[in-house]
Amino acid sequence: MDSLTLEQKQAQFAEYFMIHHSLRINIALLPKDASLPPEDQLADHMPYAFRMASELATIDAQALRPLRNLSDHASDLADYLNHQARKIDLMMSYILQQQDDPSQRFETIQFGGGGVVIRHSEPMQIGLQAELKLFLPEESAAIYCFGEVIACQQESDDYHIAFIFNRIREQDQELLVRASLHLQTMQLRKRAQHRQSPDASG
Repeated sequence: MDSLTLEQKQAQFAEYFMIHHSLRINIALLPKDASLPPEDQLADHMPYAFRMASELATIDAQALRPLRNLSDHASDLADYLNHQARKIDLMMSYILQQQDDPSQRFETIQFGGGGVVIRHSEPMQIGLQAELKLFLPEESAAIYCFGEVIACQQESDDYHIAFIFNRIREQDQELLVRASLHLQTMQLRKRAQHRQSPDASG
């Protein structure tokens, strides 16, 4: 990633599906001479709440996977464990929300597995790097990563600024992909219901 040209980064950013959706994101711009952690050491730089949430999600997935191969007798146990997992999700969601810093808070216009686009009142220089905290309430999750400004376009009275993820864990990138597709499914379902509602009322 670090050795790619701006055009290559923009092309890589465009490869991922992006959904128009507003999410809270914290952006802390880094000094121009700041060095990012190696990709295999990113977890060591994450705030503890983010590491704990990720480990709990992994434990949940590993605990439920073996039950899928059992008979119907395991369904009650699976339901119980799912309820317990939901409790943990709600607790972790609350803990992660405490990581949200109002002084660094922005809203996304779009997001996907490759990066985010935000709206800002001032332009940002191409190549600026930032520490990012992205909050996904629908998934009871939050993601810690680093990004780089690869586009800054003026739109009316503000600017649309695109950040590509240049340090992100694979499981977090997969979570963003799943979240974007999940939200798209919900949007399409709402549109279908909206189109059908006049016929249903008539």
